[in-house]
Amino acid sequence: MGIYELLKVIILGIVEGVTEWLPISSTGHMILVDEFLHLDVTAAFKEMFFVVIQLGAIMAVVVLYWDKLFPFSVKKGAIVKKDILSMWMKIIVSCVPAAIVGLLWDDELNALFYNYQTVSIMLILFGILFIVIENYNKGKSPKVTAISEITYQTALLIGLFQLIAAVFPGTSRSGATIVGALMIGVSRTVAAEFTFFLAVPVMFGASALKLVKFGLNFTGAEAMLLLSGMLVAFLVSILAIKFLVGYIKQHDFKVFGWYRIVLGCTVLGYFLLFAE
Repeated sequence: MGIYELLKVIILGIVEGVTEWLPISSTGHMILVDEFLHLDVTAAFKEMFFVVIQLGAIMAVVVLYWDKLFPFSVKKGAIVKKDILSMWMKIIVSCVPAAIVGLLWDDELNALFYNYQTVSIMLILFGILFIVIENYNKGKSPKVTAISEITYQTALLIGLFQLIAAVFPGTSRSGATIVGALMIGVSRTVAAEFTFFLAVPVMFGASALKLVKFGLNFTGAEAMLLLSGMLVAFLVSILAIKFLVGYIKQHDFKVFGWYRIVLGCTVLGYFLLFAE
């Protein structure tokens, strides 16, 4: 493994750590970055790497929100935290639509939609949605202001928006779920937090699926590249999550909408003009 490949992976880890949590599409950024970096690995490893690197990002959520995620307490005997257990049940409900589609049609969907045209369109479309929804909600009080107030029906609706992201690359999983949550009256802070929590089973499941398909026959260099990318993604994700939580307490999501529109136009323009 050359130092140049390791530097590429570090850059990709930074991109993943930032874009996984900000609603700006990690896929769109990865496509652009990969156009310039070109990891010198097999196509099968690269496909797996772009998914499994997310495990580093998800561990940031586990570390930062452990007290809100772990439903058991052993300080005063074995105690089950019913509110956290209830939250996990709602998260499972949210995951069902994307899990079914992913297990049944993952390869077919990648073949159909993993291209710059789809990514560009979804970047722009959901960027517009962010702006429209934030303008519509301006001055209105959200109906849901705490995780505990999310009902099973609300969780399922958010899960259906997540399904859109599972089908169409460039939508952004966090972007889709946040847009969906905002549309049905969830506050920005709760929408972001629920999105963080929802990512835990989703990313573990997606990564496990890719690892099973790839197999565990890593070379030493491949294992080092993957672990390095995951570590960088973990460290950067901690900073990105803290930034987003602090930002949305004072601002809306429109800046991310405009950013998505610009990025979508950039991806589309680049490939139309320069790609072979």
